Amino acid sequence: MKLGEKGYTYIELIVGITIAALVVAAASMAIFQVLKNSQNNSNHMTAVRQVQNAGYWISRDAQMAQSVTTDNLTSPDFLVISWTDGNSGDECQVVYTLEDMPESGFKTLMRNQSINGGENSTMLVAQHVDPDSEKTKCEFTSGTLSLTITATVGNGSSMESESRTYQLVPRSS
Repeated sequence: MKLGEKGYTYIELIVGITIAALVVAAASMAIFQVLKNSQNNSNHMTAVRQVQNAGYWISRDAQMAQSVTTDNLTSPDFLVISWTDGNSGDECQVVYTLEDMPESGFKTLMRNQSINGGENSTMLVAQHVDPDSEKTKCEFTSGTLSLTITATVGNGSSMESESRTYQLVPRSS
């Protein structure tokens, strides 16, 4: 360089570009990790909420139960709970079913309630329920309803599962 010329040398430009590339790469990886963790957290919270919702509704119905059926049910039936309302004398029956989710190997848990054998009201209780009989099952033995339910949300590396087991004892005999 001649004395008095201003500017950057080739080496200074290469060093500057390299430092800038490292900063951009580190920022990109950090953003990717935040987005990936955000998706995983969202999937996990969705799975937790599905399992909690199923536990809430089945617990609510099982506490009033006078009759609980878990065996010898035909698909898609999963659980049948019956009771007589102490105030009105109405005969109530709730049938929980596991129905196919479109484009998925998982199931939806539906709650179908009828009063005095009349009109039914149906509601969605949970989605993404794992149909594996070891992960989602119901047994009624010795006056206790044991419910294990598993929900799995997402796919690939962002797949998250939550499983809960409930031990429920009906109030009525």
